[in-house]
Amino acid sequence: MGKKGVVEENPQMSENSPWHTMTIEETIKQMGLKDDLPKTGLSTDEAASRLEKFGPNQMTEKDKTTLLQRIWHQINNVLVYVLITVAVVSLIQAVTTTDGDTRFTAWFQVALIVSVITLNTWIGIYQEGNAEKAADALKNMLSTDARVIRGGKEVMIPAGDIVPGDVCLLGLGDKVPADLRLTSVSNLATGEAALTGEAVPIDKTTDAIPVEGGLDPEQVPLGDRKNMGYSATLVSVGSGIGIAISTGDFTQIGTINRLVNQTETIKTDVLKQIDLVSKYLFICICTMCLATFFTAFFYSETYKGKVLDSINIALVCAVAMVPEGLEAIVTLTYSYAVKVMASQNAIVRALPAVETLGSVTVICSDKTGTLTQNIMSLTAFVTSNARYKNDVDAADRVPMNFVRDDSYLAERAQHDLKKSGSEILAAGPNNPQGRRGKDPSFHFTTDSLHTTDQPNEAGKVASPDDNFPVKQGESPTQEWIQSALSCGVLCSKCVLGEGGGRAGEIGNPTELSILRASYFCGIDIEELKNDCPIVAEVPFSSDYKFMATVHEPAASDNAPAGKLVAYVKGAPDRMVKQCKFQAKGGVAGEENVEPVNEDYWIEQIAILSSHGLRVLGLCRAFIDKDSVKVGDNLGPEFVNGRPEGKWLTMVGLCAIMDPPRPECVQAIKEAHGAGVRVAMITGDHKDTATAIGHMLGIVDEKFSEAVTGPELDAMSDEELCEVVLTHNVFARASPQNKIRIVKALQAKGEVTSMTGDGVNDAPALKAANMGVAMGKEGTDVAREASEMILADDNFATIVYAVKQGRVVWDNLRKVLLVNTPINNSQGLSVLLGLLVSLPNTPITAIQILYSNFICAVTLGFVTAIEPAEDGIMVIPPRTVGKRLIGRFLFLRIVIGTCLLTGCVVGSAVIINSHSRYDYLDVKGREQMMRACAFNVLDFGAMSVMLSARFAYNSSVHPRAFMGNPAAVGSIVIVTVLQLVLTYVPGLNSFVFGMRGLDWFGWILVLLSMVIVFSVMEIEKAIRRGLKAKGADTDDRTTPFFTDGPSEAPGPASMTMPKGASKLNLQELSH
Repeated sequence: MGKKGVVEENPQMSENSPWHTMTIEETIKQMGLKDDLPKTGLSTDEAASRLEKFGPNQMTEKDKTTLLQRIWHQINNVLVYVLITVAVVSLIQAVTTTDGDTRFTAWFQVALIVSVITLNTWIGIYQEGNAEKAADALKNMLSTDARVIRGGKEVMIPAGDIVPGDVCLLGLGDKVPADLRLTSVSNLATGEAALTGEAVPIDKTTDAIPVEGGLDPEQVPLGDRKNMGYSATLVSVGSGIGIAISTGDFTQIGTINRLVNQTETIKTDVLKQIDLVSKYLFICICTMCLATFFTAFFYSETYKGKVLDSINIALVCAVAMVPEGLEAIVTLTYSYAVKVMASQNAIVRALPAVETLGSVTVICSDKTGTLTQNIMSLTAFVTSNARYKNDVDAADRVPMNFVRDDSYLAERAQHDLKKSGSEILAAGPNNPQGRRGKDPSFHFTTDSLHTTDQPNEAGKVASPDDNFPVKQGESPTQEWIQSALSCGVLCSKCVLGEGGGRAGEIGNPTELSILRASYFCGIDIEELKNDCPIVAEVPFSSDYKFMATVHEPAASDNAPAGKLVAYVKGAPDRMVKQCKFQAKGGVAGEENVEPVNEDYWIEQIAILSSHGLRVLGLCRAFIDKDSVKVGDNLGPEFVNGRPEGKWLTMVGLCAIMDPPRPECVQAIKEAHGAGVRVAMITGDHKDTATAIGHMLGIVDEKFSEAVTGPELDAMSDEELCEVVLTHNVFARASPQNKIRIVKALQAKGEVTSMTGDGVNDAPALKAANMGVAMGKEGTDVAREASEMILADDNFATIVYAVKQGRVVWDNLRKVLLVNTPINNSQGLSVLLGLLVSLPNTPITAIQILYSNFICAVTLGFVTAIEPAEDGIMVIPPRTVGKRLIGRFLFLRIVIGTCLLTGCVVGSAVIINSHSRYDYLDVKGREQMMRACAFNVLDFGAMSVMLSARFAYNSSVHPRAFMGNPAAVGSIVIVTVLQLVLTYVPGLNSFVFGMRGLDWFGWILVLLSMVIVFSVMEIEKAIRRGLKAKGADTDDRTTPFFTDGPSEAPGPASMTMPKGASKLNLQELSH
């Protein structure tokens, strides 16, 4: 078990000491320990003293909500209090009355009310979220046991007993038990993907990490702190020894745990407004109860002077107006939306989060795997006279996937037009510095790029031949493609995945892209390798950045007799320096070579780099067969140390990238049409991010540039607040940058959605209004800290979810339009019935409860699952604080209430006064009156439902019965139930207090349906006309019906101390 409660002041020194910048000796001294600590470790007494001082190596647990607290949370509602009051009065009446019918009705009413309260409470508890699971997921990542040196001996102790100063021993497969300053390593590497986002294990050292002048040591990314080991990370390679410098809540993962636990519970907009509606209803119910009591006691001939009967009739009014089924139907609305979204790979963890999606104004998304395919692909191939575009989305294996397009990536990207080669290199993916805080995953990086002063001239083809080897717009032959790409295929140890995909692939993603392009052009990879076996090779090394293999030539190589073919693949700048020739049009054979144009190739490298593409040079040459022997392991001098100097032939440049998902382009366009900004936050290079942004439509004239993480670090909070409004692309960004970006957007009144996958993303997911975790690549911690999980890691799924969020808002308004008039008209019918001197209430308490919980829920369910109306994604996001019930919805509710009330009471008056029922006694006439009023109410509710299905479109159309199978189904169900309740003997009279309805009564029912439907459709037509003239019929600019945005967090809340421990995090109230 972990510690309980909130952590007090930090008794450890770890948060204030930059351990990674200290030497081992300085670390030991800073901790106040002996110089021989690495050999002897702590003594038993000292360890016990430190355990008492610093506490166990465990993370603080969040106080869990008990079952009783959850039950109280569900029943602590004014409307529930009203129901309980009615149940208590009914119970008293059941116990004290001597009339058998009254006693049965009272007991039945008590049972029904208790069932309603119990069911609603169970639904609420069942749907409560899983906030505690995030902390549990973090705890499950921790080590259970650890090897330490205590008193000069190696011992195994529970990981919870480790204290700052303990000397911990690490071996292959061990989980690091605490944050450690490493003192000894033997080929040690730890997997820190969950913490830093780096998929490749981090090689560890023991040297102090130097910090550049003026840089805060805490700004050094975790991935660069290579002399540190972090709690809960896994030893992937080797072994090591380290001194524990922080434990429990003061480790890096412990800090994240505190952020996950220290959340401020808030309610979503809809839940707040449902509470507000409940309060208004309570006031209305109290007012109606008093009015009904006084009317019955002082005015009604039946109840005048009868206190208990007057109270009972007032409580009937209260039961009538309490929306017993509203909570159930709201939950059904959410649940159905969640089900629909889950079918499209959007898994919502907390039901109210669906509504938040509808008001999102900015979606902040990761790039790799979310906006892009997470598959490195050969995008373009450049030869001496042409450019070829490869269809990266192709499914068929045909040469037509390669098309000559000399305009494709033919000029530098707009933002790099005036830059030098070195400046382009610094911002692009070929930069040897790699991504922020990470080693470069592209091994063939470019060292230098010295372009000419006239790049446009240098980039031109010297002697362009539009017809060699194919014309513009045509595809080359499969033989040409095989010859041109054979260097990338044969000079590789990679293994392509099944069907050209990622499953089962082995090797570097960049190299695999060439194999994949060849495969989808119809080339048999295995057959080519078998036909051209390796004779000798120069293995790749990051020192010289190329790889070379010598092969028996294939027929397509046009090799001279007695020759072998040497393929060299490497960093393009180094390849150009080793080339004497270039292949005309990329065609093989000695007859197709010409002197190399170095300026041309250097400029092509600059052009491709400016578009964020990784560039790889493919070269070839023929050598004598007797110059190498089979199996020779050649050195780099085979390529760069030959007596003749330059000797290779440049075949072409491969331009490689992780391309955008095709569906994301349309999804982003749809998001923009809906008034939702899309921002991309990535650890990748600036030019790569900008290029992807251009392809996706994120970068445009308004948001034309990218900003980098280091630039964000240097900004004040006020500056950052302005930058987030003018930039959509954030490159080389860290998890800390993510949080500041979210907070800055929120400070400007934006509603943000943020994606993340690692443990270090959990705080940002919590800070965002809508945290979205990755389902495939994400960690359990990120998933548990989020409100929604993408099962397919696809950005387009987020946009679909935003659409469904808007649908939920619209449907909740429709639900209120159906349910509220039913409830209101019941209560008003009781009061109005007394005012028009009816002998008794037109409807009974049992009929009321049935209509509220059965009829209203059945009909309300239709509107709860309505599909999206046309145009829902061409309107701006909902204003923050917008009232659920606006002017025109309020007007429609009033109209529906008045119509239903008038029809119910009117039909009761007609039945009560019509001479055709003179043959009935008093009780019989009362039962007939209630039968008619009951059916008028519920069939009139059908008219309201049919009209409410469409906010503006007319329901006087076949569409009223189409597009939603539940519409017809609910009408059939309610009709059958009404007939059963009206005509089944005993059930109709003994339980529901009515009798079988005759033809005249049904005429009144049908006439009431027509009246209700017609008037509501006339109102809709008038409102449709007003909207066409530009009227604000959606209450977008009406202050009275908008609560206004919540107070934005001030700049102080955007500061990012270590671990972001001062973030004002929020979690949904479920």
